[in-house]
Amino acid sequence: MPESAERGWTFLTNHAHVLLCLARGEALTARELGLQIGITERAVQVILADLTRGGYLVKTKQGRRNLYKVNARGRLRHPLEAHHTVGQLITALE
Repeated sequence: MPESAERGWTFLTNHAHVLLCLARGEALTARELGLQIGITERAVQVILADLTRGGYLVKTKQGRRNLYKVNARGRLRHPLEAHHTVGQLITALE
């Protein structure tokens, strides 16, 4: 675990972590996302619902699985960064 996470905070939110993981293009389950990020599966489900409702993710079904695609054109929400897109954030952090 990175030293900063041990102290209780990181620069990015769990919402951003979910977006970054999904932007890699892998079909990850909520459980797999939770394990990568270090949060519960339920917390991931809430975040996925938030991001889908906000238009940052597009959800499709493949059999019994939900697949999520990142909407790179979505604008960041905070007024300080609203002039940037999710795609720009992902590109900057790759």
